[in-house]
Amino acid sequence: MHVLITGGAGFIGSHLAEALLARGDSVAALDDLSTGNFQHIAHLRHHPNFSFAIESVHNGQVLDRLASQADAIVHLAAAVGVQLVVEKPTETIETNVLGTDAVLRTARRYRCRTLIASTSEVYGKSAEIPFNEEGDLLLGPSSRSRWGYAASKLVDEFLGLAAYQEYGLPVTVARFFNTVGPRQTGRYGMVVPRFVRQGLTGAPITVYGDGEQSRCFCHVADVTQALLSLLDQPGTTAGQIYNIGSNREVTINQLAQLVIDHTDSGSQIEYVPYSEAYAPGFEDMRRRVPDIRKIHDAIGWTPTHSLEEILDSVIEYERKRFEIRD
Repeated sequence: MHVLITGGAGFIGSHLAEALLARGDSVAALDDLSTGNFQHIAHLRHHPNFSFAIESVHNGQVLDRLASQADAIVHLAAAVGVQLVVEKPTETIETNVLGTDAVLRTARRYRCRTLIASTSEVYGKSAEIPFNEEGDLLLGPSSRSRWGYAASKLVDEFLGLAAYQEYGLPVTVARFFNTVGPRQTGRYGMVVPRFVRQGLTGAPITVYGDGEQSRCFCHVADVTQALLSLLDQPGTTAGQIYNIGSNREVTINQLAQLVIDHTDSGSQIEYVPYSEAYAPGFEDMRRRVPDIRKIHDAIGWTPTHSLEEILDSVIEYERKRFEIRD
């Protein structure tokens, strides 16, 4: 199989490229490096089945050329991270909606199997825990920019499912729940790499809000395996939405303490109001837990890495980064 990965130099994209190449597939990665990092894929550049283009999905000529050679497209290119979303709402909406529209139009031209990356953010403030793919979605007011991100990803989903219903394009939507692991940046508010770097340097662990909000963290290797299985079974999974994540719930306070313990750090926990961390009036969800029965029933997928294993893998990666930098 020849797979085009948009956002291929990103955190998830680079891991997916490695996994596809390891099993004998060929990969074309497209990334404008706005949030991706060439170093994530530098070790792949001489692989005979790998190619890379530094370009945006908005460049129709490049996108068309790459898609014409592909059997499948995994569309991961998007605005990512709460901090970026709050600071650049226009760029967020345009990147997500217009980028997905461009990918789907091109995929239709060549009948490419297409996976669209979405997010647990689309569930918004829903109180129906765990979140089920067919559950109602509850977003906040349009005056709060964070909901613009959720709405843009929801439009992406509508566009993908419409392409399936109207044109028969084999599209699947994957809703990610806090994917973490080596290579993830803390630049845009990603909590695990941020906590780990603070723990390793002895800096205060900065917890936003009261820390009693809870999340579920899934290792990127597990997420990658889910994507591979979804790619391989278009007859079963096309036209469907799947939650991809762990259902082990942990508060951010508990996460901070785990990081302190696993880094053997003297760091103290420091609380930062949301208004200082992001923007006045910022809203956060208290719980975010996926129902993963649907994907398990469809392809037999379930996460295998514990939270402790996830943290240890990130800590090992970050320690090596510090050694290289020093």
